[in-house]
This record gives sequence, C-alpha cells and structure tokens, in this order.
Amino acid sequence: MSYDVEMVMMSLVVVLLLLLWNFFVVLLWRPYHLTKFFNGQGIRGPRYAFMGGSLAEIKNLKKAARETTMDVNSHNITPRVLPHYHKWIPQYGETFLYWFGLQPRICITDLEMVKQVLSNKFGFFTKENPNPAIVALLGKGLVLTEGADWARHRRVLNPAFTMDKLKVMTKRMGTCTLSMLDSWREGCMEIEISQQFQELTADIICHTAFGSSYAEGKEVFEAQNELQMMASASSTDFIFPGSQYWIDLFTPLHASIISTSCERLMYVIYRYLPTKWNRHKRELERKATSTLRRMVQSRLDSKDSKYRNDLLGLMMESPKNVSGDELCGLALSIDEIIDECKTFFAGQETTSYWLTWTMFLLSSNQDWQEKLREEVLRECGTGIPDADMLSKLRLVTLVLLEALRLYSPVFLMLRNTSKKMKLGNVTIPKDVLVMIPLAIIHRREKYWGADANEFNPYRFAEGISKAASHPNALVAFSMGPRSCIGQNFAMLEGKMVLAMILQRFSFSLSPQYRHAPADMITLHPEFGLPIVFRPL
Repeated sequence: MSYDVEMVMMSLVVVLLLLLWNFFVVLLWRPYHLTKFFNGQGIRGPRYAFMGGSLAEIKNLKKAARETTMDVNSHNITPRVLPHYHKWIPQYGETFLYWFGLQPRICITDLEMVKQVLSNKFGFFTKENPNPAIVALLGKGLVLTEGADWARHRRVLNPAFTMDKLKVMTKRMGTCTLSMLDSWREGCMEIEISQQFQELTADIICHTAFGSSYAEGKEVFEAQNELQMMASASSTDFIFPGSQYWIDLFTPLHASIISTSCERLMYVIYRYLPTKWNRHKRELERKATSTLRRMVQSRLDSKDSKYRNDLLGLMMESPKNVSGDELCGLALSIDEIIDECKTFFAGQETTSYWLTWTMFLLSSNQDWQEKLREEVLRECGTGIPDADMLSKLRLVTLVLLEALRLYSPVFLMLRNTSKKMKLGNVTIPKDVLVMIPLAIIHRREKYWGADANEFNPYRFAEGISKAASHPNALVAFSMGPRSCIGQNFAMLEGKMVLAMILQRFSFSLSPQYRHAPADMITLHPEFGLPIVFRPL
C-alpha cells in the first residue's frame, strides 16, 4: 500500500515539475529566446511584458486613437486605425517584432517579402486560427480552409466568377440599385449612405448569387452584423485557450498526441462553455445557419431539372452534389455549401464599405465627381448600363482603385508560419504570425511617391502594375493563389452603383460628417457617412 502511495506522489511531483517547466518555457524562455533570435538579425520591437506582451499598450493606443477625429481632407488613416504600428515603425523600423499576449508577431512592409508570403503555393504561410466569432461569421468556407479542402472549394467556385457569368449578373445588379435609388425622396436630402450600401450590396448578392431577395436573407445579414461586432470587440483579447501557446503550458514538451487531444478538449471547453457571450454567439450562428439551410433545401426541393445559373446553383451542380454530407469527387457537402454561403454573404460587407469610402472621396472632390458624371452620361446615357458600357468607364475605374488604395476595407492581413522560413534576409521560426499592414504599404512613399497620402486617381492611368514603383504595391485583393475570388464581381458592382448614382444625383458631404475611419475588423466610418443628395 505504501508503495502505491509513493508511486502516486512521485507521479504528482513529475506532473507538477513538467507544468512548472512548461510555464517557464512558454511564459519566459520562449519570449526571451525569440526576442534574442530576432535581435541577432537586427529586428527589434517593444519589450515583452509578462503574459500580456504588448496588449496593454495596444489597447491604450487604440482607445486614445478612437477619441480623435481626423481632418476631412486627410487620408492618412494609420494613426487612427493602426496606432501601435504608427508609433512603433519610427522607433523600430519597417520590420519589427511584438507580442500579442503570448503570440509573437512580426510586421513586414517590404513588398518583396509580402509577395513571398502571399504567393507561396506550398502552404508554408497559413491563415491564423480565428477566434470563434470569426468562424461563426464566415463559416469554414473559402477564406478559412487550407490545403486540399481549399483547392477543392476554389475549383468548385471558380466557374461562378468568370467574366461571362458576371456579365449576365449586371442586369440584376442594376435592378437592385434602381430599387434603392427610387426609394430616395425627391428634392434635396441627407442620407446616411453606409447603411444604404450595406442593404444594397446584400440585396445584390442575394439576387445574383442565391436567386433570392434581401428580404429572404435579412436574418442572415442581421446575425452576421452582430457577429462582426462581437469579433471586433474581442480582437484584442488574450489568445483563446485553444492556442498552441496556452496548450504548451499544460502538456509535456514533445508529447504531440497528448497536446493535440488537450488542444481539442480546451478549444471545445472555450467554445461551448455557456457564458453569456458564447450563448449569444451560438444563437446568432444558429439563426444564420437555419436560414441558409432553408434556402439550400428549397433549391434542392425545386422541381426544376436544372439549377439556376448562380453561385448556389453552381455549388450544387459542379459536380452534381450528393445528398447528405457524403462527398462525391469534388462536390461540396450541404454543410460546406452553407459555410460558403456565409462567406459570400459576409463578403458583400467589404464591397459596401469600398463604395462608402468612394462616395466620401467623390463628395469631397467635386471636380472628380463632375469628370465621372460626364463620362457616365457619355458612355451609358441615363438608362441601366450593361457590362459593355461599364467596361468603358475608365475614370470610374481609376477612382475605385484609388479609393481601394486609400481606404481598403481590409487593411491588415496575417499569416502563420507552418515551418521555419526565410523572408528576404530574415529567418522566421515556426508559429510566428506575419503581419502585413496594407494601410501602411498603400501609403509608403518608397512605392507611391511624395503624394502617397493624397487622392490622385491618375496614378492608375497606365494600370495597376504601373501605378507605383513596385508592380504589386496594391495589395487590397491579396495576390497569388489565394487572391480574392470575388474581385471582378466587386469591381463590376462598384461601377454599376456609382454610374447609376452619378446619372441621377449630385452630392456633397453633410456638415454633420465626422471623419473617423475605424477598425471594426474591416474599415468603417465610425459615425457613419451622411451625404447631401440633389436630384439632377
């Protein structure tokens, strides 16, 4: 009996020593070792604070930034949107290391390094494990899948985004836009345009991609808007317990099987613990999923022998989908189709804010507004434009690209190193997040010249590749194999909406407008964008 007690005590001591060792390694040794490793390569950064890293400073800087309002003629959004980067780059250089809790992050702004990360075809730079609110928002669709699953999803979805398919959608885009414009009152009026564009792009994606209307998809959009706010609110929280850095505290070093099991267990506990936050998130997720499932089931129950020529139909026919969750070849399961629907429902939000910021720029640059109106009336007349007409709108394209440069809805990208990698002259160990701040890259004088912070659409006159000193300086749609699949759809939609507004209205900023671009996962005008419209 005494022997058994001794064995138990010895086992407990061993476990305790392993835990203490892991606490030491993860909380102290790893930050010290990685910091020294990067310092040896000339990479510096803010000092690591025990457990929290630079989180406290980041939160304080963001809080102070949100209390400021920008001059309406200024387009340098980085002090307000990425205040920690704005502070640290002059101190530590364009490439620097900082700690987000226990997670090491390295910021890069050199475009050759960025190209190496985003163009990699071998899965060496993967998406970060997102927090549960992001997973609930986007689903495990094209944005969040990796490896073979991503290749299968992309292959199924590619046919929906060919130019021939997109041209067919222009009439429905125009009809949705006309419905919005007809709802605006006669005479001079002030409209908060960002909300209007959210509903419009939602209506367009419903009609063109899912064969339904905004009224049918309203529950999905309302749920996703709340999920996005939750994701934004938790963006500077500690790394959630499913993170490998937390797992390492409670599992023996090199015990991969135990580590994987513990990681899954702790992630499940974190995700499904019935906290108020989790209960609300699950309710929103359930609401969106059930609505999308009804839409998919309605299509499955349709008596039509052939599905409609839209995104949902192509997902269900290319190749022909099988019932249930069983896969056949490249086909997507019903749950995967629902996840892709979530991704594309969420994707409309970036287009809505691209249009919002474009309207801001045209409202505050009346000369450009007049140039665009003249072009639209010359090429399109006063009716709903078709795809051929939209392709001739050269100046509209230039303005949309410049708006994307200055106010890209996605202003920060991040990738995780799946193995030790060399970027330029910098060696980056495994499991370090590579941060790519688009808002800063899009304003670097090194690439864009002395007027990098100014509105100058003519910089794109000879095309995107010649707009800056580097051909890949505009990174808003990413690049390489994981570039945005919907970029042509978004450009066509943007041209249609702008053209039809310019045909019917002149517009200017409301005196009530406060210029305050804000980080809410994507780039929002914090206080909305009120614009005064005058019918032509």
